[in-house]
Amino acid sequence: MMNVRTICLAILSFGEASGYEIRKLSTEGDFSYFVYASFGAIYPALNKLESEGLVTGRLETQAGKPAKKIYAITDAGRAAFREALAQPPARDIFRSEFLLIAMCADLQNPQVIRRAIDTQVAQLETEIEQLGLIAADCDHPGTCWVVNYGLACMRTSLAYLKENRASLEALAMPPAAAAAE
Repeated sequence: MMNVRTICLAILSFGEASGYEIRKLSTEGDFSYFVYASFGAIYPALNKLESEGLVTGRLETQAGKPAKKIYAITDAGRAAFREALAQPPARDIFRSEFLLIAMCADLQNPQVIRRAIDTQVAQLETEIEQLGLIAADCDHPGTCWVVNYGLACMRTSLAYLKENRASLEALAMPPAAAAAE
């Protein structure tokens, strides 16, 4: 099972990072598609990894700021990471507020459904654009494959939504019926 420990080792396998950088990469960056990692989980995981000899930490001074701890993966950490990757993956978890709105479209007026579709389209287009930028600069074969897989999934979702938006909008409750409830 992938967890915060595994995502920390994954990020560090690509280079040194601080806890803050690990958090940023796991929530907004290239690693945000895999495992959610909060600050409250990252630092205990890093401390445990360090105590087990899987990562090392060193303090780096910064002008006008407190020193920050920079972590690096050890050979033992790389071996532990490879072992974690060898485990069968858990089922992907997908959650979508948009899909809940779509499932209950008959309880909403058409304006709410149109707005939800427009928002979802915009989010998918933004995500595709961001992944496209990553793909254009990609130099790691595994990362390139994952980015292209993500692009294929998102482009398919966007195409389906655009091609079928009218049928979802048709499910919405007419405004007169909504007012009567």
